[in-house]
Amino acid sequence: MGNKKLGRPTDNPKDISLKIRLDNDTSHMLEECSEALKLSKAEVVRQGIHKMHSGLNKK
Repeated sequence: MGNKKLGRPTDNPKDISLKIRLDNDTSHMLEECSEALKLSKAEVVRQGIHKMHSGLNKK
């Protein structure tokens, strides 16, 4: 059978892990965003990075 991974196939695998430290206020904001947008915390962070990066390109 081999070491084939289970799960849905994707064109954009998320194979990089990142550990961050947050203060309580930022953690609560992330939780609120996650719940309000019905997205995972990781997806909220990814979208935030994309927004910040697109702002850099406009300068």
